[in-house]
Amino acid sequence: MNKYEVMYIVKPLEDEAFEAVVKKFEDLIVANGGAVEKTDRLGKKRLAYEIQKLKEGLYVLVTFNGSAACVAELDRVMRITDELLRHMIVKHEVKGSKDE
Repeated sequence: MNKYEVMYIVKPLEDEAFEAVVKKFEDLIVANGGAVEKTDRLGKKRLAYEIQKLKEGLYVLVTFNGSAACVAELDRVMRITDELLRHMIVKHEVKGSKDE
């Protein structure tokens, strides 16, 4: 399993709805064989530009371990989730590998 980070921006929601979205994605990672290491709720921040006529969003950063299939499923579900404005999944490279 590889180490990944996903950062996503949630539309401004009530606390319960926001926590439900965060839990949905954590549960999705675990259900697909991954393991969530850390979830940082970075709070409400002003967007660099308007997205869907919104000027602010709730930022979340999740560090997790998972397979390529887990990441593909997470990306698929994030694309069809209405509460999300944007998301980005990044794979961590292992330092000290032979390729350096």
